[in-house]
Formats: sequence, C-alpha cells, structure tokens
Amino acid sequence: MSRILQKDPLSNPEPLIRRVYGYVAYRIGDGAEAEDITSETFARALRYRDTYDARKGTAISWLIGIARRCVNEALSQPRLESGAPDRAGPWEMEDHAVDRLTVQAAVARLGERDRDLIALHYGADLTAKQIAQRLELSTNAVEVALHRARSRLRAELEGEPAQGSASPLHEVPVRKAVPMPVRDARRPN
Repeated sequence: MSRILQKDPLSNPEPLIRRVYGYVAYRIGDGAEAEDITSETFARALRYRDTYDARKGTAISWLIGIARRCVNEALSQPRLESGAPDRAGPWEMEDHAVDRLTVQAAVARLGERDRDLIALHYGADLTAKQIAQRLELSTNAVEVALHRARSRLRAELEGEPAQGSASPLHEVPVRKAVPMPVRDARRPN
C-alpha cells in the first residue's frame, strides 16, 4: 500500500495547488477564473492519475501540462469582461494591488511564448530544467528564452518599446550596428 502512495502524484496536494494556481494566475490573472481553471486541472488529474509516470517527470510538471491545456482551452473561448475580481484576498492591500496590476498588464502585452515561460518560471515555480523537460527543449534554450522574456517584461514595465515580443526560442537578437574603429594609417600596429 505504501508503494502506491509513493507513486500517487496527488499525495501532497497543498503545495501543488499553490504552484498550479500561481501558473494559471500568471497566464490569465488571479481571481475566480484562475480558481476555476486550477480546479479543472485537479479534476482532470484525479480522473487520469493512473496515467502519471514518475519516470517522465515530477508531479508538478505533469500538473502544469494539464494546466497549460486548461488555460489554452479557456483562452480559446469567448470571454465576458467582468471588471473587478469576485473577491479580494487578504494579501491585496492597496499598494500591492497597484504593483500586481501593473505587472499583470505588462505580462499580458508579451507574446504567447514569453507569457508562458514567465508563468512557468514564476507562477509555477519551475526551474529552467523542469521547463525544458515540460516543453521538450534543452535547458540552455529555456534559460536564454527566459532571459529574453524577462528583458522584454522589464522593457514593458519601464515603458520602453519591446523588440520582438512574440519571439520563438531560436530567434537571434537584433544587434545595433557598431562602427568598427578606424585605424590611423600613420600609426604602426
């Protein structure tokens, strides 16, 4: 019986719920809709828990894969704008609310790939290696893409125009042309 419990991906759900909710909230914003998608993620996980294979990755990676599909489905459906969230959490004090809304708006202006990487890293608290496994990429490619996504997010937050916000992982950054120093013909090398 203990062997079954060790392989159960949902044996300790509390930290998993927080991380899945964090990922979803980064993708679509916090509130009732994020809670609904998190609930749907865990409902699917319960339905398909026997398909979890620990050799293919951690429980959180498996759950984030389910959450990504749930978020993509929710984003593909027409949405009704509701305005303010249904209820405010105790952490939403006035000074923090403004910061959160500013970051949320900046993340929303990023390209799909950047939003997903930011959500996986900060929302779901996954490492670059875990993200790489989830997306079937090299760890180095994910680290570079995360660096670029953070740079674009920083530019959005600072009000600067972001270059190439919908950047694929293999994009080569555009570099400004720097004039080569002209050697003086009269000076020896």
